Amino acid sequence: IRSLFKELNVEVVWDEVVSVDGQLNLVQGKSSVYSYDYLVLACGASHSYFGHDDWEDLAPGLKTLEQATEIRRRILTAFEEAEKAPIETQGPWTTFVIVGGGPTGVELAGAIAELARHTVSGEYRHFDPARARVVLIEAGARLLTMFDPSLSARALQDLEDLGVEVRLNTRVEGIFQDGVKTSVERISAKTVIWAAGVAPSVVGKSLKTELDPAGRVVVQPDLSLARFKNIFVLGDQAHCKDLKTGKPLPGLAPVAMQQGRHAALNIKRLIKAKTTLPFQYLDKGSMATIGRRRAVMETSGLRFSGWFAWFGWLFIHIYYLIGFKNRLFVLVQWIWSYLTFSRGARLIADRDWHLKK
Repeated sequence: IRSLFKELNVEVVWDEVVSVDGQLNLVQGKSSVYSYDYLVLACGASHSYFGHDDWEDLAPGLKTLEQATEIRRRILTAFEEAEKAPIETQGPWTTFVIVGGGPTGVELAGAIAELARHTVSGEYRHFDPARARVVLIEAGARLLTMFDPSLSARALQDLEDLGVEVRLNTRVEGIFQDGVKTSVERISAKTVIWAAGVAPSVVGKSLKTELDPAGRVVVQPDLSLARFKNIFVLGDQAHCKDLKTGKPLPGLAPVAMQQGRHAALNIKRLIKAKTTLPFQYLDKGSMATIGRRRAVMETSGLRFSGWFAWFGWLFIHIYYLIGFKNRLFVLVQWIWSYLTFSRGARLIADRDWHLKK
């Protein structure tokens, strides 16, 4: 972030925001207090375990870099433990459960299945990674509910072709060290990953303004607060209604990106003593990837799947990366990964190393 802003009049501070005082125009951080004329809150969301916060240590989500490396550690560690375990006890180590059938859950299930069946194939002597079980659990009647039912069905077929076991209409009732209890069965598994729900940042509660049942801050059409016109809330943290449908906008990256530009426009208008403009979301479509040459895409009433959707997903993700160098490096890395079935650094980092010093 510092490198992006080094030529601009932007100060970057590493701190954790605790609360906001809209009356005094102050942001309380853990390290200091910050005053403002205009405030933009885009604190995002974390995972929601629906009242079972004790599940977090047993089933990490995928929201941060630290969580990503922890998930990688657990998956690779499971393979190493299976290599050492007697045949009759290898099952739980080679079973991976993903909770949630949204884009994140679908992509994780496909990626783990491909990792087991291609990337690490032939590297172990005492078990066959290709026989690993990948189980995707979804409480609803279909995967990817934000897509057309035909694309949900295609995603289901692609996952099953990869060997993923999909459990629809199945609720998770308990997560334990040795597995998952669902409304249908108990699955023995050492690795469980959570992709089932999100909760907005708790910073929104300090604004003392209207929140929706999910805890998101209810904003005006111009993205500001009803009480404080100089505070704008964006992205996953905001409950913002679509001007056309009247329904809350989804927590997607395109929504947040467009809101960021619009909030900047409205702040410039306020500085010039002009009235603000309502935010209108331009829906460019949705996409989700499942695996190599497997993806679904929906845009402007058109639906695609397979090769075309997969290439579209690659192009869009590279296009929105910041900087030409990042785009080039990611493109080259993806081409190499596609041709060789290889993955990035397969490091197993001990998350508790600092406690053992």
